Amino acid sequence: MEAEPHQARAAMFRPRLPARLQADLLGRLAITLNAGLDLRKAWGAEVRRMPARWQSRLERGTVALESGDLLSEALAATGLFPPLVLGMVAVGDRTGRDVDTLRELSRVIEHGVRTTRQLRSSLAWPAFQLLLALAVMGLLIVIGGMIRLEGGKPFDLLGFGLVGIPGLIRFGLILAGLALAGVFSFRLLLTSWRAHGPVRRLLDWLPLIGPAARAGEAAAWSRAASLAAGGGLDAGRLVELGGSVAPGLAVDPRWIEGRLLAGDTLSEALRASGRFPLTLIEGVAVGETSGTTAEVLARLSDQFAEDARRGFEAAAKAAGGGVWLAVAGLIVLVVFRVFSFYVGMIQDAARGI
Repeated sequence: MEAEPHQARAAMFRPRLPARLQADLLGRLAITLNAGLDLRKAWGAEVRRMPARWQSRLERGTVALESGDLLSEALAATGLFPPLVLGMVAVGDRTGRDVDTLRELSRVIEHGVRTTRQLRSSLAWPAFQLLLALAVMGLLIVIGGMIRLEGGKPFDLLGFGLVGIPGLIRFGLILAGLALAGVFSFRLLLTSWRAHGPVRRLLDWLPLIGPAARAGEAAAWSRAASLAAGGGLDAGRLVELGGSVAPGLAVDPRWIEGRLLAGDTLSEALRASGRFPLTLIEGVAVGETSGTTAEVLARLSDQFAEDARRGFEAAAKAAGGGVWLAVAGLIVLVVFRVFSFYVGMIQDAARGI
């Protein structure tokens, strides 16, 4: 029992096949299998197409297929694919809808790749602004070491006690420490967010970031649930797959099934859990009534993803504005210190006269 959490944590930090390559591999598999090509030959061709660094682990899937395993078991043997892919391919194996499942998975992953690319592009400019501001600070530290006051003392332009090359080195070490602390803090924040810890409740109140993060989480859950519904999975398995890609919205499948046995609909059970946004619950209710749950969830996924993208872009713009304000404040600080220095010189000269 104790080994399972350890294995799960180890798998979390094991590198996976990039999403772009996953989408390509699954999409081409769908095409070749639909054309009637043998699975083992199709898989072997895909392994040879992949970059060399991934081929050795993908070959584990080749060995599994040669041993008579199903495609889902071969994918699991590689350790390169996320739970959603493994779960849905297993559904395709059991239902005989492997081609449809692979094609839909490829489309979903490709959509996620495009969304991620858009988000990164929106963050590029604020990141450049921040790097520029830090470079300016480093330059001022070096310049301050070149300016000598009376007695040979360097001029601390920033007022932080960092001057010259030694100050620049200390500045770099401080930035490195802050970066490491930021990475560690981000991991803690992510863990608390997924576990509905106190940090999540705090971030929920933050403008822009909180709503965007919740929308992104709802998009991932809706996307997985749409695939599960389209594959004919029962409600418990649907909720389980949704929770595998959106841990913050994970609900015990047995609890859901118990609510359904007690007479609740899926939307009522999701509402009772207290974890899902109202828009998602209402969409599930519409899907249950009309018999189009998969289609409704797919539309909701795109809607939530767009909301998340807009929210993070707005947050990125706000961050960029904050960086420029910080740069402006830095310039004002330097001007004030230089002005104070010369005023002091003038006053000293006046007293000497």
